[in-house]
Amino acid sequence: MTAIDAAFRRLREAGEKGLVVYLTAGDPDPEAALSYFRAAADAGADILEVGVPFSDPTADGPTIEAASHRALSAGMSVRGALELVRRLRRTHATPVVLFGYYNPFFRYGHEALWRDARVAGVDGFLIVDLPYEEARGAVSEMRERGLSWIPLAAPTSGLDRIRAFDRAGSGFMYLISVTGVTGARESLPPEMLSWSGKVKSAVRLPLAVGFGISTPEMARAATRHADAAVVGSACVKIVERNGRSPRGPAELSRFVRSIKSALR
Repeated sequence: MTAIDAAFRRLREAGEKGLVVYLTAGDPDPEAALSYFRAAADAGADILEVGVPFSDPTADGPTIEAASHRALSAGMSVRGALELVRRLRRTHATPVVLFGYYNPFFRYGHEALWRDARVAGVDGFLIVDLPYEEARGAVSEMRERGLSWIPLAAPTSGLDRIRAFDRAGSGFMYLISVTGVTGARESLPPEMLSWSGKVKSAVRLPLAVGFGISTPEMARAATRHADAAVVGSACVKIVERNGRSPRGPAELSRFVRSIKSALR
């Protein structure tokens, strides 16, 4: 059983929903980013998504795109993100998913990446722009290293394709709540609940719903049929507002606690 599997098992036994928190590695700089990671974990995040910044994102809205720019300006890289995870592991056992785009991972090299990620303490990968049909070799390599491949399903994905993702994936399935890019929204689309219910009945993996969730009420609604909510841009906004200030991790902690409380 992987750390991600164990997290969802613990949640099921406790009768609560999970919280996946996304933060960008190196935003606003490596030291401050590590403080935000620790604050999110201490506040109750069940899984951390550590975003590897990329210069040309396709799925990220202005908030996370700006975070990537700040992180890249501070010198962050794939190797730097792995070092942050390694340092996080000295104090926290919270499962970590490395979240990013394929180009930086490809340049790093598959064999070296899976090896170094495992040594650093990464539990899985979510690669936004690597289609399932092109990912099969990488998925097998990850599995051999004990790493989870987190499939990403969109509202435009048919159920047959989603079932194929489910058979190949591990850890959990990330279900995008809307078509479009990331970003905090005021409400979820009304069709999302019925869609997530259909997907939940078709897959074996735990289901995490993300894109747009920004309040405890939205997180609770998003998990009516799902097992976890993913909150990203709303957390990154807190980093953006506070930067290196010691107030930032405390504000993030309060926000994460409020979301987690709504999921119990």
